[in-house]
Amino acid sequence: MRPRSPALAPFIASMGYLEGRFAHGLERALPTGTVQLLVNLDRDALYSAPEGLAPVRTGGAALQGPSTRPAVVDTADQRAIVWVAFRPGGAAPFFPGLAETSDLLVPLDAVWGARGAALRDRLLAAGSVEAVRAAVEDALLAAAEPARPDPALRAAVAALHGGASVAEAADRLGWTTKRLVRLFGAQVGLAPKRFARVRRFQRLLSAAATRLAGTGGDWARLAADCGYHDQAHMIHDFRSFAGQSPSEYTPRSPEERNHVPL
Repeated sequence: MRPRSPALAPFIASMGYLEGRFAHGLERALPTGTVQLLVNLDRDALYSAPEGLAPVRTGGAALQGPSTRPAVVDTADQRAIVWVAFRPGGAAPFFPGLAETSDLLVPLDAVWGARGAALRDRLLAAGSVEAVRAAVEDALLAAAEPARPDPALRAAVAALHGGASVAEAADRLGWTTKRLVRLFGAQVGLAPKRFARVRRFQRLLSAAATRLAGTGGDWARLAADCGYHDQAHMIHDFRSFAGQSPSEYTPRSPEERNHVPL
């Protein structure tokens, strides 16, 4: 679902409430380069083990910093979970210091103090999904009344997501590469080159969804279509971001392509 507040809509890609149980216990969450707000309403806990980093356990409300590596998560945390997925750069007005949260699960009270600690209790007391959404939106607006999105940032994000190099994206804005790197660090929380690699991987997964649904296609063609030099280059990135080869990749469903049961 989308936020109802017009002030929030330009900053949030989607938000929702997931309820259910999964046959598998652990799964690998694949990186998107974006930020999420997570609130577990089933138990006061969240778990994440990013590849190459120490596992993290927090209370039931946390900020997932911009992700650039696969992370093992526990589907028990998804039995009743509220989530807000921000657009690239969309979380910056509400959560300053994003560059320090890359690939980390950060307790919400460490970011918002007492307001963060109280959010889960507010959501537990809400009587409906609509009341939960309203409480989340109120919490975000209390953290910051965002201005209009930065058009330069949106243009840079679109260029990098579309396959432009960092130098090309900077040239389109009439900027130096150094200035673009500074903008991304402050507002997206990632270096633009790293962001571009993750978004290319996401383009690949999106293109692969048709293959996984049995409608044809092959990895070599997908690699070329998504801007990889060759299939070997694609496989290297796939292992980096998915922790496995393309032939081993079996997501929860074609629609949930960033969730891979273990």
